Amino acid sequence: MKTAELDIIEEKERLDAIPERKVRRVEERFRNPVGKYKVWRSAACTMCGKCVEICPRGVHVKPEGYSHFLPPSDYLCQGFRCKEIGRFCPDHCPQSALRVKLSPMYESLGDYRWTADLILSTWRMAETGEVPDGDLEYKIGASGGGFDRIRFRFPETPPRIDEREISTAIELNKRKDDERPRVQIDIPVYGGGMSFGSVSPVTMVARARACAAWNTFTCSGEGGYPERLVPFKDHIITQVATGLFGVREETIRRARIVEFKYAQGAKPGLGGHLLGDKVTPAVAAMRETVPGSSLFSPFPFHSVYSVEDHKKHIDWIKQINPGALIAVKVSTPVDVDMVAVGSYFAGAHIIHLDGSYGGTGAAPDIAKKNIAMPIEYAIPRVHAFLQSEGIRDNVALIVSGGIRTLYDAAKAIALGADGVVIGTTELVALGCIRCGNCESGRGCARGIATTDEKLVQKMELGWATQRLINLLNAWHIQLLDILRRCGLRSVTELRGRTDLLLHLDYEDQPER
Repeated sequence: MKTAELDIIEEKERLDAIPERKVRRVEERFRNPVGKYKVWRSAACTMCGKCVEICPRGVHVKPEGYSHFLPPSDYLCQGFRCKEIGRFCPDHCPQSALRVKLSPMYESLGDYRWTADLILSTWRMAETGEVPDGDLEYKIGASGGGFDRIRFRFPETPPRIDEREISTAIELNKRKDDERPRVQIDIPVYGGGMSFGSVSPVTMVARARACAAWNTFTCSGEGGYPERLVPFKDHIITQVATGLFGVREETIRRARIVEFKYAQGAKPGLGGHLLGDKVTPAVAAMRETVPGSSLFSPFPFHSVYSVEDHKKHIDWIKQINPGALIAVKVSTPVDVDMVAVGSYFAGAHIIHLDGSYGGTGAAPDIAKKNIAMPIEYAIPRVHAFLQSEGIRDNVALIVSGGIRTLYDAAKAIALGADGVVIGTTELVALGCIRCGNCESGRGCARGIATTDEKLVQKMELGWATQRLINLLNAWHIQLLDILRRCGLRSVTELRGRTDLLLHLDYEDQPER
């Protein structure tokens, strides 16, 4: 389906081709990028150039032929980290004309889960493709619980392993009783469901292109399968949710993975919702509904009340597409271990657990903070139960729900998952400031989670794609480092290694 909204993202380069998995620096798209520090230069400055000489990050710039400095590039400043290496510019300024303080924008950004440091470090990774080298905390937030209280216990003398020998790939079809294709992804990460209508078409296609470059997947969400995603069909998961919006046999046939969304951790028991502001004519046509009308997916599937009903659903998709893998997305109730085993025996290849704290700003806080089990509790419970049933190595356990960083992802794998699904992190990489207005048609001023034609144009597809490619590259670097420090040659060896973790509440151990 070709629409005016999707035409907006056409650019000069061939954007229907899979891009290279190559890091390219992509600058922030707004005029004044936000950094952790603010640098002030007073009128006492004599333009001596000492700050240019000692700054390791290029904050101070005086172009050749200019009589004055350009305004400081504050967002590059490492601040007081420079004191440690003897390059703190205020200490070296002969006229004491420089001051460095925390930026007022930094101090107003973020929350306990997504701190200002996590947001800025994600932006930095998306810009450079590298791990932040300043004093930004990119591993944990400040929630005081969950993954923020879990640390890695790295062996003091691990075996020496060349990172080039380490594999970060995982298999998504492990069933021994199934002749369907063996599907491998190069990193244990793929993109969660964000439907046509919930996010900008630029966001949607950029996610698909970046995941194709990294040989992994992204999910179309429950809003249908736009034609603009077809060139990347080998890397698209299409979703069958309770509202059956946009579900068609032709789109199911082209998918390598079909995901049943029974529930989501951000709002279990509530179903899905897309408010009328976002239901444009193009979105309505895709979902076969009325423009401007709010759309609600029921909870649950009213055709599924037993494992036998569940199996009928899976058999239906397997009959339509004999080559597709089946993923089952569920939230984390107290009997989630039984749900997981039931899904396996119904024929699923992938069990996707979605814990609390997932979802974008469109998810109601009262639901995502109070209903589902946190994912760090659900993972070991399901992992252990699958082991006790003798089927753990026959199914891929993929998890989501508040995975913000690569360290969150690695901890989830060490608790017993095979891989993780991310969503909000991708939006942050594209410039999201976590304002929480995702449900509104014009609520996203940065053009990320919007269907408004003018706001969509705030972001170019090539730029957005490269930011996501860079982010995954920085995550890949971190994952290799963790595996090397643990003495492991494969991310699959990390699965279930709880001996490599410690919880600050239960162990008197130093933080690492």
